[in-house]
Amino acid sequence: MTGTVEEEVLAVEKRRQAALVAGDTAALDEIFDDSLIHIHAPGLVHTKTLLLEHVSVRRAYIEITRQDLLVRVFGDTAVVTGGIVNRMHAPGGGERIVDGVVTQVLHRGEDGQWRFVSFQMTPFGEEVWGTLPSEQKENA
Repeated sequence: MTGTVEEEVLAVEKRRQAALVAGDTAALDEIFDDSLIHIHAPGLVHTKTLLLEHVSVRRAYIEITRQDLLVRVFGDTAVVTGGIVNRMHAPGGGERIVDGVVTQVLHRGEDGQWRFVSFQMTPFGEEVWGTLPSEQKENA
């Protein structure tokens, strides 16, 4: 791959999005490490094998939009955090939106390819504590 490490990592994330929407489990198999742990918004935990089955059987994803991605690289490990909006098919028909913040961890293997080893989505919910005093000053 050419370009910066950040560009390489973001390119793999774009491949992930396109493959989920297309239901392309072969592409996902290439970019998911065998040790992948994927935690969905409601807390459902999938291994790589279960996630590939989930994608193949459910074909849930219609569109995936990412926002404000921050890529931090530590040697052969990259951590990506940022917003996500998933437009999905609903189990009973129709569509639903699941949005929140995601943390993804990728590892660069001996072959030089970046692969996902961890995915954790936290859906937006009620912020019962409100903003911190320092955050209020920043927004004033």
